[in-house]
Amino acid sequence: MRLFWTLLALSSLPLHAGDAPATLLAQPDKELLSDGLTLESKAAEWKIAKGKWVRTAEGIKVEELPADNHGAAGRLNQKLGDFIIAFDFRLDGAKSISLSINDAKEHMARVLITPAAFRVQRDDHDHDGPDKAVVFLNQAEKFTAGTWHRVILEMVGDTMVTTIDGKFSGFGRDELFKTEKASPGLTCAGQSATFRNFSLWSAKAEPKMTWKETSAQIAEAMKSAPTPTVAAKAKAKTPAKAKVEAPTKVEAAK
Repeated sequence: MRLFWTLLALSSLPLHAGDAPATLLAQPDKELLSDGLTLESKAAEWKIAKGKWVRTAEGIKVEELPADNHGAAGRLNQKLGDFIIAFDFRLDGAKSISLSINDAKEHMARVLITPAAFRVQRDDHDHDGPDKAVVFLNQAEKFTAGTWHRVILEMVGDTMVTTIDGKFSGFGRDELFKTEKASPGLTCAGQSATFRNFSLWSAKAEPKMTWKETSAQIAEAMKSAPTPTVAAKAKAKTPAKAKVEAPTKVEAAK
């Protein structure tokens, strides 16, 4: 298993534009979008809902504005079937960041990262109704400020899997994931974080032939994953008025 993760780590380094991300579940099909998120790169059509977003030579610097009373949030107006998203992030003091996936009306899934934890979940899908978020993995992991990390999110059929730096992954299954997805978005709670090298690929409907074996390995690793301390969870609470609920104290800005 150690060799497996080592090979994945080597293959998940940022590639040149047009190169498909290294994947565990999905078979990459076509590149739909690529945005380096820098001053020089061609900008995708991001809809900025909240926060301050500034493109720099290093990437797009994002911070929550106190007057918004809500985490910074920006989304792409993009419908999705099965897909792969890859990007780099750097925490520069932010309380948390996330990659959020919606359907036509509601939140669907999310990857949440704080300075001390990594979480993969299906979101609450009806706000005040009976549905609740389902956390697939809530793992204690240190993300040092000023250090770049790479995220790869894959969604195929009823399954989502997220990998950080090619070193550790979390996955889960839900019937909701089979429906049409839309509006991938980046969020930031607090001040600040930087994103770069964002790419979006469609994926073939069939998972990789190796996924059954790979998922079994990930499942075993998830069983023994360390959980965040109460103090670490408290640092990731959602800013006021955010609507996403979770069954732990760790909350996510939209």
